Amino acid sequence: MASKASPSSRLIFCLLISAAILRPGLGWYTVNSAYGDTIIMPCRLDVPQNLMFGKWKYEKPDGSPVFIAFRSSTKKSVQYDDVPEYKDRLSLSENYTLSISNAKISDEKRFVCMLVTEDNVFEAPTVVKVFKQPSKPEIVSKAPFLETEQLKKLGDCISKDSYPDGNITWYRNGKVLSPLEGVVVIIFKKEMDPVTQLYTMTSSLEYKTSKADIQMPFTCSVTYYGPNGQKTIHSEQAVFDIYYPTEQVTIQVLPPKTAIKEGDNITLKCMGNGNPPPEEFLFYLPGQMEGIRSSNTYTLTDVRRNATGDYRCSLMDKKSMTASTAITVHYLDLSLNPSGEVTKQLGDALPVSCTISASRNATVVWMKDNVRLRSSPSFSSLHYQDAGNYVCETALQEVEGLKKRESLTLIVEGKPQIKMTKKTDPSGLSKTIICHVEGFPKPAIQWTITGSGSVINQTEESPYINGRYYSKIIISPEENVTLTCTAENQLERTVNSLNVSANENREKVNDQAKLIVGIVVGLLLAALVAGVVYWLYMKKSKTASKHVNKDLGNMEENKKLEENNHKTEA
Repeated sequence: MASKASPSSRLIFCLLISAAILRPGLGWYTVNSAYGDTIIMPCRLDVPQNLMFGKWKYEKPDGSPVFIAFRSSTKKSVQYDDVPEYKDRLSLSENYTLSISNAKISDEKRFVCMLVTEDNVFEAPTVVKVFKQPSKPEIVSKAPFLETEQLKKLGDCISKDSYPDGNITWYRNGKVLSPLEGVVVIIFKKEMDPVTQLYTMTSSLEYKTSKADIQMPFTCSVTYYGPNGQKTIHSEQAVFDIYYPTEQVTIQVLPPKTAIKEGDNITLKCMGNGNPPPEEFLFYLPGQMEGIRSSNTYTLTDVRRNATGDYRCSLMDKKSMTASTAITVHYLDLSLNPSGEVTKQLGDALPVSCTISASRNATVVWMKDNVRLRSSPSFSSLHYQDAGNYVCETALQEVEGLKKRESLTLIVEGKPQIKMTKKTDPSGLSKTIICHVEGFPKPAIQWTITGSGSVINQTEESPYINGRYYSKIIISPEENVTLTCTAENQLERTVNSLNVSANENREKVNDQAKLIVGIVVGLLLAALVAGVVYWLYMKKSKTASKHVNKDLGNMEENKKLEENNHKTEA
């Protein structure tokens, strides 16, 4: 009969067998961990009462075991095997749960928990999966612009440090871009860092753009697997400048005006609706077949009426694409005949004409001495009141600032003309002699008395209005006289005389003197009578005072006499 094997021999045999054979009944168990976190792997075995120790191992790709941790159930001690990649990273708890700190991609292995009794070995395998979230995707190497109808690289979408690798998707305005021959070309590639075992994913997009992509946002996303399932991270939006050819040309006049008048400066601006807009154009002036090469503007200075016409511009490389605008240069001419300062004689005829030439109907206004006239002036026989400053003014109402005016200063000259009048005061004591004078320039008036030849300076003059004024004097002659009025200006000297009689005045003066003497004599006689009456009154008053007592003593007698008198009368 063979000898019985020792316990140590049986233990070694069991460990060797268990290194290759899993105990039936326990399935695979997976632990998912994030990169850099702590991996926690429970043993998943019930601890037997006769447990000697527990041990953890992992399997190499060729299946060979590598022991990494040991814990004795009797000595309560923990030992870690000398495995460089797990140095200072392992922790084995009392219930034989193994923890691995700072999870790495290389920790993605098949680990086995082993509980060993004297006569048996129990095993539970655990598969570790490590996940690394990639960086936020970024669109790099972006095209500075895209051109319509051209397949061009839009950019690269890059997401780094992922495990496992992920997928990149492109979007236009939030909608997925799928490969389409000649329109959407997507090239995907991934690279793994040999040290970190992390992946970098790159997706290049070639895209044939159109004008519909103006201001359209493009994005990309990376889809990856994490500990809790699939997730997606989106990039920031990217908007691209879309280049497209000019399809239409427009022309405008600067500065914008409702109307252009002679003397203005105008600028023609030509624009194409392409992107980028064209920078040079050909400008065609009215009647010219050859264009003038210029930037997008062409300026005309101090334009005249002959600049009226159609103006065009076109692209340099596509002359058939043109735009045109009609320009009207408004003008206004005024001719006043006669004008300036004109001197005419009283009674002359003077035709006046104000002729207007304009690009459209113009209004005409006549003014005289700043007062508006109802109609244009016409002089068949000039009067002094016709003299003054005349202005003919015209304007185009629709054209701001387009006004013209001419002036005529009319001077009406005339020789002095005299008319003398006489007016006698109602008292007959004085006479007012008036010398009415008409003429221009203003005649000077001088008064003289015939016989003595003396000049009378004390006169009164009226204002000089419309070539007329008068001078008057007031006299009370004691004898017949002749007054002479002389009026003189640069044209002529005119004299007129008037006889003034003194008879009527002398008689009236004598009558008045007599009346005055009579009144004075009457007043003196009245004063004398009043004096005599006053003297008599005073004398009578003194006599009455002497007889007062006598009168009082006879009162009874007087009373009786009075009673007797009454009786007699009865």
